[in-house]
Amino acid sequence: MKKYLLLLSLITLFSCKKETPATVTMERKPFTGLEIDTILQDDISIRALGIDNNKVWYAGTNGKYGYQDLINDKDFQGVIAKDSSHFEFRALALTSSHFFILNIGNPAQLHKISKDGKHNELVYVESHEKVFYDCMKFWNDKEGIAMGDPTENCLSILLTSDGGTTWHKIPCSDLPQIESGEAAFAASNTNIVVKGDKAWIVTGGKKARVFYAPDKGKTWSVFETPIVQGRTMTGIFTADFYDEKNGIIAGGDYDTPMQNHKNKAITKDGGKTWKLVAENKGFGYASCVQYVPNSNAKQLVSVGTDGLYYSKDSGENWQQLSKDKDLYTIQFQNDSTAFAAGNNKIIRIRFK
Repeated sequence: MKKYLLLLSLITLFSCKKETPATVTMERKPFTGLEIDTILQDDISIRALGIDNNKVWYAGTNGKYGYQDLINDKDFQGVIAKDSSHFEFRALALTSSHFFILNIGNPAQLHKISKDGKHNELVYVESHEKVFYDCMKFWNDKEGIAMGDPTENCLSILLTSDGGTTWHKIPCSDLPQIESGEAAFAASNTNIVVKGDKAWIVTGGKKARVFYAPDKGKTWSVFETPIVQGRTMTGIFTADFYDEKNGIIAGGDYDTPMQNHKNKAITKDGGKTWKLVAENKGFGYASCVQYVPNSNAKQLVSVGTDGLYYSKDSGENWQQLSKDKDLYTIQFQNDSTAFAAGNNKIIRIRFK
């Protein structure tokens, strides 16, 4: 009898248990248009943006850096100069407490600036005739990475593990060798992508490749790509990853900006292999490409000499949403609002 009651109880338990519905991912509807308003006009060329809650941080030419406060209608601007000449900043990164900027050219100077603008600390200096840093990112508040052109036979890669107070350069013995004429482009602060513990770095010039580290920059491997390469101004200018598997690289031939083949490719295996998309379609040279948040790796935007383009099918097809040729970089605040910057301005883009 006890066995019968136990069996009956189990049957009742499982027959009354409700099935848990499958998790449904809400995917953002495709864009059909956009609205634009200008939030900064100044004598500055901007290729690096960072969005931090209600503030849009930027760094650019003439030694200028700062932020625009979107809520309180305030702004802050600083200037860094040396011996009456101004630096050109193209690399920018944010932590919860500080803002980091890194200039191109010799000497390289990396500044750690408190977000209230009151404290500016020079935390890294490198002097070399070939020094040229392109991009900077942080995995978290402690660990960050910066990359630049080679001064020896490898890329220049800096790491920090103490919140950006100290930085060390990885020796070439611990990095893959570059090919002759291989370097990078400081086009939009998107040469580096970080997701989880992973990092991807893209190159151009005589070779267009993807350098990959699964462990916050400790070990590196390198993957070939089908992007146009072989000349000084060809290759990958920008990259983005939606997650640790799905990514895109773009660029092309800066000297032939209308060339729209071999200039965009996607990966579905974390960067190991790449497939060209939209051959002879869509934009030509692009300086920045980004995934739209909450789009399941399907929606993308790019800016470059052809204006602003949008794809709703993982880069297979593109449509032009703006003809503005003076935008160099774009970053999303959420899945319907982005900020773009370029020649003398920062704009807000509300996608519809």
